[in-house]
Amino acid sequence: MGNLFGRKRRSRVTEQDRAVLQQRDKLRQYQKRLSLGLERERALARQLLREKAMLLLKKKRYQEQLLDKTENQISNLERMVQDIEFTQIEMKVIEGLKIGNECLHKMHQVMSIEEVERIIGETQDAVEYQRQIDELLAGSLTEEDEDAILEELNAITQEQLELPEVPSEPLPEKIPEVSPIKNRPKPELVAAS
Repeated sequence: MGNLFGRKRRSRVTEQDRAVLQQRDKLRQYQKRLSLGLERERALARQLLREKAMLLLKKKRYQEQLLDKTENQISNLERMVQDIEFTQIEMKVIEGLKIGNECLHKMHQVMSIEEVERIIGETQDAVEYQRQIDELLAGSLTEEDEDAILEELNAITQEQLELPEVPSEPLPEKIPEVSPIKNRPKPELVAAS
């Protein structure tokens, strides 16, 4: 057992193996640095994408606000146009009322209440006069005239009621067909004779 502790053991790892192992360790460190660099770049890319997305979303929000403002301005302009049109109509109505008031004032100057009362009185007098004329004309018929009118009316109604007598013989069962065109004279012949 003494050998074990007393003697140096020879390593089986050669210089070449150590060089390979050192190269491997350097490559792993390089790989680790590259992986960390890639992670940093991915994180940076995500951050840049997020910032770019935020910028685009801000731009979108700004444009939406502009669109809303534009819509509000259009609504305000349309309301203003309607108000102007309504004001123009009101001005025409006021002008019409003014002209109407002037016409009424002129008519009141021409016609006084006494003049209107005089015209109404004259109209009532004329209506009464016409009624008296109508009564005179209606009352001018005597009883003889009314009797003659009734007799004439009965004669007219009797004339209308007189109908031809109904034949007492039975009708034939079948009527022979006669063409009205064959038995009719031609118009040229009738006109010539």
